[in-house]
Amino acid sequence: MRTVKSILSVLLLTMCTCAFADTLYKSSVVASYYADKYNGRKTSSGEIFNMNAYTAAHKTLPFNTVVRVTNLDNGKSVQVRINDRGPFVAGREIDLSKAAASKIDMIKTGTANVRLDIVSSAKEISVYETTTEKWDIQLGAFSQRANASSFAKRLMNAGFENVVFQKTDSLTKVVIKDIDTEKVQDILDNLEAKGFTDYFVRERARIKKSSH
Repeated sequence: MRTVKSILSVLLLTMCTCAFADTLYKSSVVASYYADKYNGRKTSSGEIFNMNAYTAAHKTLPFNTVVRVTNLDNGKSVQVRINDRGPFVAGREIDLSKAAASKIDMIKTGTANVRLDIVSSAKEISVYETTTEKWDIQLGAFSQRANASSFAKRLMNAGFENVVFQKTDSLTKVVIKDIDTEKVQDILDNLEAKGFTDYFVRERARIKKSSH
């Protein structure tokens, strides 16, 4: 009887372990990190970025997905929660907060070859999920249309194109729309250089209505 119970216990433990095991998302991909320059700014999820929290940016994983990031060069790992969009540099898969990057010892190198495992997800995730083709950069939201128009003119005078208004019931948002993935980082760098530092990036596919 004890032998049967022992076997059943082992089987139950095995079943439980499998049920809560991490799910491989991608392996041998590049992680980078972002820190001081963006600390305190709004992320694409609407949260304020805290470089000392264990969070990360990813282009397609749903917000609040928890991912285990393992540095394949040293075996160190960290769990992060997705709350932002990026990175928009070619060849990079995930952007870690400074705290998370420090945890897996990649501060000095700046990037690392990593494995990503899904620990928990906000919704069902497909490993075949593709990168969003278009993005919007929101730079301001105004209760008065005149203020939105004035800000939009500043952007256009600074050389930015595809500047549009997106209206809600109470606000007029100023947005640079329809940006290809590979062009997002260049535009963000250009915005920074010209003093436009309050922005966040959104997936174009998630915006249902747009008033130009």
